[in-house]
Amino acid sequence: MAHNGTTFKLNTGAQIPAIGFGTWQDKEAQEPAVTIALQAGYRHIDTARIYGTEPAVGAAIKKSGVPRSELFITTKLWNNSHHPDDVEAALDASLKDLGTDYLDLYLMHWPSPFARGTSMFPKDSTGNVKPGTSDYIATYQALEHCLQTGKTRAIGISNFSHSELDRLLKHTSIVPAVHQIECHPYLQQPSFTAFHNQNGIHVTQYSPFGNQNEIYDSGKGMNKLIDDPVLQEIGAKYGKSGAQVALAWGIAHGRSVIPKSKTESRIRANLEGDFVLEKEDLERVDGLDRKLRFNDPSASFGWEFYGDLDGKRK
Repeated sequence: MAHNGTTFKLNTGAQIPAIGFGTWQDKEAQEPAVTIALQAGYRHIDTARIYGTEPAVGAAIKKSGVPRSELFITTKLWNNSHHPDDVEAALDASLKDLGTDYLDLYLMHWPSPFARGTSMFPKDSTGNVKPGTSDYIATYQALEHCLQTGKTRAIGISNFSHSELDRLLKHTSIVPAVHQIECHPYLQQPSFTAFHNQNGIHVTQYSPFGNQNEIYDSGKGMNKLIDDPVLQEIGAKYGKSGAQVALAWGIAHGRSVIPKSKTESRIRANLEGDFVLEKEDLERVDGLDRKLRFNDPSASFGWEFYGDLDGKRK
């Protein structure tokens, strides 16, 4: 079955495909998974330094024969490289692993700095993450410099709170092209996403299926979001699954979505989430918001995330 091939225009003028392929976790499964995704028709691939999947993504792209110009590749700066002197070198390392000379989008993965060095999770004597001293403003200014080098065509952020984003906009000169945030029918954050629209910042939804991920404690003991009766019922009307309805809902609101899977049937099925929901069905999904956030590493990262956003666990 075909998908619509929807794209959204970024504030740089570039087009980002509405459905991307997420590559978090299962490092060893990523090369075959990305290969299947590219064969199926995905052209937007999302990875990050911390995932350890950049080499697999690069190898799959090389084997696929898909021209680089047809692809939209996103990766992310890890917290141990927030010092302004480390940012471009981190980008260079990602480019090398991905086997490309430019990115379509480079994101600051988190606003929280870790101590500089080779360790991805530097620890202090008590075993806690050792924080860095770099202000995310200075880190972002180094990202702005990367834009000038041509090594990335757009820059953005991920996992910022409203106040952190506000401060960033006041103290930097380039508006982020994209903010990648947890967003799904159970965590909709309408006022926060509206703020992005007002400022010309595109939102990419990670975890578009919510609690699918087994590492999220808050998802334990509850039914999967994609099995929600409302999503299932709407899906039946269109001959689609609950998962496909969740993706179509995000796209209808002008956001890109990056589902992940290593199963060929699901990789192909997710691409079919690019279909149009009727207004009444869209409004039914809008009514599912539980302000339920699954990903909050505040305790382990030593940084208070999402303090002013929906779904902050007290």
